[in-house]
Amino acid sequence: MDPVPVLDEPLKKSLGAATAKVMAEHLGLHTVGDLLHHYPRRYEERGQLTHLADLPLDEHVTVVAQVADARLHTFASAKAPRGKGQRLEVTITDGMGRLQLVFFGHGVHKPHKELLPGTRAMFSGKVSVFNRRLQLAHPAYELLTGEAGDAAESVDSWAGALIPIYPATAKLESWKIAKSVQTVLPSAQEAVDPLPDALRDGRGLVGLPEALLKIHRPHTKADVDDARARLKWDEAFVLQVALARRRHADAQLPAVARVPAPDGMLAAFDAELPFTLTEGQRKVSKEIFDGLATEHPMHRLLQGEVGSGKTLVALRAMLAVVDAGGQAAMLAPTEVLAQQHHRSVTEMMGELAEGGMLGGAEHATKVVLLTGSMGTAARRQALLDLVTGEAGIVIGTHALIEDKVRFHDLGLVVVDEQHRFGVEQRDALRGKGKQPPHLLVMTATPIPRTVAMTVFGDLETSVLDQLPAGRSPIASHVVPAADKPHFLARAWERVREEVENGHQAYVVCPRIGDEEEDPKKGRKPSPEDDAAKRPPLAVLDVAAQLAAGPLHGLRTEVLHGRMHPDDKDAVMRRFAAGETDVLVATTVIEVGVNVPNATAMVIMDADRFGVSQLHQLRGRVGRGSAAGLCLLVSEMPEASPARRRLNAVAATLDGFELSRIDLEERREGDVLGQAQSGVRSSLRMLAVIEDEEIIAEAREEATAVVAADPELTGLPGLRTALDALLDEERESYLDKG
Repeated sequence: MDPVPVLDEPLKKSLGAATAKVMAEHLGLHTVGDLLHHYPRRYEERGQLTHLADLPLDEHVTVVAQVADARLHTFASAKAPRGKGQRLEVTITDGMGRLQLVFFGHGVHKPHKELLPGTRAMFSGKVSVFNRRLQLAHPAYELLTGEAGDAAESVDSWAGALIPIYPATAKLESWKIAKSVQTVLPSAQEAVDPLPDALRDGRGLVGLPEALLKIHRPHTKADVDDARARLKWDEAFVLQVALARRRHADAQLPAVARVPAPDGMLAAFDAELPFTLTEGQRKVSKEIFDGLATEHPMHRLLQGEVGSGKTLVALRAMLAVVDAGGQAAMLAPTEVLAQQHHRSVTEMMGELAEGGMLGGAEHATKVVLLTGSMGTAARRQALLDLVTGEAGIVIGTHALIEDKVRFHDLGLVVVDEQHRFGVEQRDALRGKGKQPPHLLVMTATPIPRTVAMTVFGDLETSVLDQLPAGRSPIASHVVPAADKPHFLARAWERVREEVENGHQAYVVCPRIGDEEEDPKKGRKPSPEDDAAKRPPLAVLDVAAQLAAGPLHGLRTEVLHGRMHPDDKDAVMRRFAAGETDVLVATTVIEVGVNVPNATAMVIMDADRFGVSQLHQLRGRVGRGSAAGLCLLVSEMPEASPARRRLNAVAATLDGFELSRIDLEERREGDVLGQAQSGVRSSLRMLAVIEDEEIIAEAREEATAVVAADPELTGLPGLRTALDALLDEERESYLDKG
């Protein structure tokens, strides 16, 4: 049997079972290689202290500071009624700011002896607030000066001029991780370099063993810079090679070229359009038609601002495929959206959607809807129309993926709001073609270019960034309900004014209100304010309060995801027809819902939504000729991160700018789709937003390497790195992506 490579050795062999267990459970680190790639978050300079003023609340931190004073208090308590309870309060300082440490009971003796004024140490714990002051309760600590014993000496001796501070947990402090890294660091010499020699030398990058040594044991800031530059390239390049191989494999697949007939449905549709296409729509349509005309499957991402006319572009692509003898399927994430798309497509097509009917146009086809809640007879007819080819276009939900659904000749799959679908669902629909169908993925969530190159790196990208003529500007304002309750009263007055002027409004809430489970379950309350501790506002409660209070007399209805599909559709139809003044809804209205007469939106507990989601929701108003108004209601205090986020949304309508803010706030997650698994990201060093240049260059290099050697036979180190990145789950994500 071959010996296990050193970097694949389980940590328990090097560190012992107890430490290895904590590392596996709390940090997701299992092997020597995993630990070597667990990089320091930052470095403290020997002799310098951490800036205490910027510590994040409710997070686990490690700081280097000096003890300013220490006081032991004795008090009476239930456990120590005779005044024998003890509390040690230690104040640490960075020279400007101060932070309180507190120790209780038996835990006071050791720190009382060791944490004397003037002592420097590393302290680790969770930042909380007590009596309006920041504090760490029962922090772990490691002395850096004075009579520190062997432990501190070991940290001092190997850390050089810089002390690495690692992402840590309450169970495993940064300095303990540092000691573990010190134990396995000699193994870094065995690391196989994934970068081709020519690439590494051409860019002046250090070798991988040297980079690992410098990231964990830097003597100077230049060491850290060298290591980071190299490790960022590793991540960017290996990821882009994975995606380039995916694109290369796709290019080998056969597909039917779909070229529209010059005098077919598309030409007839264009001739009837009551407006001219924007320059952007024409450009993007040409990119799509060029892709459809090739004999390998087109894989294209169409991203466009809310209301930029993506549906029209997708419909023209579907008509082109029908013209060429194929069928097109559009997959929507919700029944409300599928029904909405079906209505708008049949309206836009007019008699072209009446294939097989009296009065249908000469070049007409059937457009069918397929959802899970349809009656048996309607469903049977829809399935029959698909298998015979009578229906050229089908619009549906997950119901399209079921085994019973068969196509005559599926030529194009359009996926709306890609982020709502698992890869398996997309793959199941693509598998229904006789040959792989072309794929058009649409999203209204603007994606920065570098994210498109990583998350959707196996797709070509088209961007619709112009809004069609006739779209109105949207004014957005934050309504601080706790600080200024009269602002909220004014918000409801504004809704009444819009309705009096003949318009309609949405009120959006984070929760339905009929849940049996604890609404706070699964959500960690933020210490920002009591607002975070109460359950999020609910549609059913808010609708009742508005109907009885500030919006009394207006026609109010509710819409949420647990309603029967027929009821949802009826509510949407009444709202679209202007029979309802105010729709109180959850985020089911986030995508695709198009009611041009709706001009106002009030988003309750807006801080509970993400930046991109708020931008999506806001895009439901201002869709007609009248200006839109979006009010973001929050009880969060002015200085909180939540309010800063809302201010950013109110300040710009540029979705790409907001997506950058969103990404910086959430950090990248795992760009190969494993973000939901939570523990670890495949990107540890690379920042998708900041490292745009590296990603773009890595994509070029990777494409060239794969073109020259698709199997990477001449680059065994790169193959090893790919295998490590693409465990089975991620491999299947790319295969299906």
